[in-house]
This record gives sequence, structure tokens and C-alpha cells, in this order.
Amino acid sequence: MDYISLFGIAVGLSMDAFAVSITNGAVLKKVNLLTALRIAACFGIFQGAMPLIGWSIGKVGEQLIHTVDHWIALILLCYLGIKMIWDSRKKDEAAFCEKSTLKTKTLLAMAVATSIDAFATGVILPSAVGAETLIQMICSISAISVITFILCLIGVFLGKKFGCLLHNKSSILGGIVLICIGIKIFVEQMFF
Repeated sequence: MDYISLFGIAVGLSMDAFAVSITNGAVLKKVNLLTALRIAACFGIFQGAMPLIGWSIGKVGEQLIHTVDHWIALILLCYLGIKMIWDSRKKDEAAFCEKSTLKTKTLLAMAVATSIDAFATGVILPSAVGAETLIQMICSISAISVITFILCLIGVFLGKKFGCLLHNKSSILGGIVLICIGIKIFVEQMFF
């Protein structure tokens, strides 16, 4: 098994989740270890589960996956980004300071949207890392999950650090970041 390739794939797959974790840390008023662990665990689980699902479907679903994955990511992330910007525009500073939780359905939507590329990667992952058996595949997705978890945990606290500096502008910036990530995924899948 090529561990360097696996590490590169894991880091590459986790970058969108890392950016969204920074956004979450920036827009939430109360970020504690439990909140950060919740966000990181959600992204880590989805980043690991999606390649396994993609691998299970295999080549049969590859064409279908590649025709819709970028559309789903674009729609979900743009919706969440626009909602975040809209909500920040109609709230004042006091309302911003009261926002302290991230709804589970919003977190799950973000996790799905940022892990769709991992779903498609699951189809090609065995050949990329030499995973010929189920055990090798499980080791590969475990590495992806752990790396994503660690990066997202760091991302939440980085976002918290810089979100305090931006106050209510962090919601606008966070919404723009989500929209940009959605567009990035869409453009990469459509044109490259």
C-alpha cells in the first residue's frame, strides 16, 4: 500500500471540510471542545463513510455519481451560504452574540456536501492505494476519517480565533466561503 498516496488523498479530500470547519468556528459564539468534537466527528465520519459507499457501488454507479455529485454539492453549499449571509444581514450584533449552536441538520448537510467528492473517490480509491481487500479498504477509509477529524478539529478552533476578530462579519464571510467551495467543486467536476 502506498501510504504517501493515501495521505495525499486524505488531506485533499478533507480540505473542503477543513474550510467549512473554520467557517463554523468563526460564526458560532460558544465554541467549546464538545462543539468542536461534534463538528470534527461529523465531517470525519462522512469523509470516511462516503468512499466506502462509493467503493461498494463500484464501477456500476461511477457514471451516475459523476453526473450529479457536483450539482448536489453546489446546491447544498450555495443554499447554506446564502442562508448564512441572509441571516447575518437581518440580525444585529446582539443577535449574533446569542447564536451559540449549530443545528444538526445544517451540520449534516455540510458534511454531505463536502464529502460528495469522497464518494466518487471511493470508486477509484482501491487502485490508487493498492487496496485489494476489504481490510486494506477499511484501513484507507479509517486514515481518511482520522485525518479529516484532526484537520476539522483544528479548523474549528482557528475559526473561533479569527471569528472573534470579525464579529458579525464572520457570518457573511462564512457564507461566501461556503458558496465558493460549492462553485469550486462544481467547476472542478464540470471542466477538469
